[in-house]
Amino acid sequence: MFLLVLLAISTVYIIVSVNTAELYYQETRQKLDLNIASHIASDNKCFSGDSVNTGVIKNVFHNVMVINPSIEVYLLDTNGVILTYYAPNHVVNIKTVPLGPVKEFISSNEESFIIGIDPKSPDDKKPFSAAQVFDKGKFKGYIYVILGGQEYENASRLVFGSYILRLGIKTMLIALVAAALIGFIAIGFIVRNIRKIIKVIHDFQKGNLNARIELKSKGELKEFADSFNAMAETIVGNIKELRRMDELRRVLVANVSHDLRTPLSIIRGYVETIILKEPTLTSQERKEYLETILKNSDHLLKLVEELFELSKLETKETEPHKEMLSLAELLQDIYQKNLIVAQKKNIKFTLDVAENLPFINADIGMMEKVFQNLLENAFKFTPADGEVKIIFKRKYQHVLYVNISDTGLGMSLEEIPFVFDRYYQVNRISYDKHMGSGLGLSIVKRILDIHNFEITVKSEPSKGTSFFISIPVSSPT
Repeated sequence: MFLLVLLAISTVYIIVSVNTAELYYQETRQKLDLNIASHIASDNKCFSGDSVNTGVIKNVFHNVMVINPSIEVYLLDTNGVILTYYAPNHVVNIKTVPLGPVKEFISSNEESFIIGIDPKSPDDKKPFSAAQVFDKGKFKGYIYVILGGQEYENASRLVFGSYILRLGIKTMLIALVAAALIGFIAIGFIVRNIRKIIKVIHDFQKGNLNARIELKSKGELKEFADSFNAMAETIVGNIKELRRMDELRRVLVANVSHDLRTPLSIIRGYVETIILKEPTLTSQERKEYLETILKNSDHLLKLVEELFELSKLETKETEPHKEMLSLAELLQDIYQKNLIVAQKKNIKFTLDVAENLPFINADIGMMEKVFQNLLENAFKFTPADGEVKIIFKRKYQHVLYVNISDTGLGMSLEEIPFVFDRYYQVNRISYDKHMGSGLGLSIVKRILDIHNFEITVKSEPSKGTSFFISIPVSSPT
């Protein structure tokens, strides 16, 4: 196919070259012999009255053609009819020459390249020279000179075959050499890039997940390389996510087995005690044992629920269902629910909400869980006669903040960075009889991260703790 294309291109090139060369020669010939017809018409008496001066004309025509055998000379009347001529072999196939090209040639001041009919070969158009003939000031006809006559055609055909052969061979050799060089260079670049691509794909297949195709060139191979790199990044990302999920599952199993062991052991121990001491147990002892079992059962149930909730948040199995909600109303509801708890513990509980605050875009259930966990944590470490506050105000034009603070035991600066870590429990006395799971603040942090809300902590030992939640809003009103 490549060879056929080269042959076709070479053939077209030869035809174009020959035609161009022929036109160039004809135009050059016409420019050189531009005035030959004018000289013949002005230097010779072509008419004698109303008749053609045949003897003089043929003698002139003969002399001109002897000097330049490639031309043919014709005398035309005013309508283009051939009156007399001198041409080898005396073969004329038409009697009238169309005067359109003749008049155009004369009117163009003999500057344009114009071709006309050859009377001996009417199907061919050839360059010519023409001039008007006058006798005693009267227009009588035209001198019409074909500049590449039949003799020229015959001689041209003799050399045309060998010329075309030589031109074709040279053209083919040049084209083949050029095509070989260009093809070798182009294929070399293509093969080099393909080998580089294949090597990277094999490396990736063998486990080198960092293998990427780096091509500086542009085109289809570059697009292929970019597509492979994007695919590799997706695969690596999926592998990392699978590994992370697998690690989370292992951690979950380890934590479940560890965290469930303590309450289960306590429950089992008290059940065994009740069974062994059944005959001697007083009703007060039985009640205390059963209350301990119930308390540990509740702790176990809460631990399992929070453990699975945190696991779902970390594995992104739980997605927030965001909606525009009034955080002021949500905080008011949470305040009312926890007011009884505060009264039982003799803790002052207040809510301070600014007016005309905008709605926020969040999951109402998740946000309720955040504030409930923070309040449970505050009540847990706040003594009687202490205080827990909720403040909801505007921080900046496009930022709201919620502050949940207490006057409890507080934390040291060394403890604050770890407060949101899973299972981290501050080493301090709890004023709550219920045991903590160490997961509540971790759940808070994961939920706020999902919403792109920021939470910070400030705390001092014996002075209390404050949690600040920054909430961006799209509109300042």
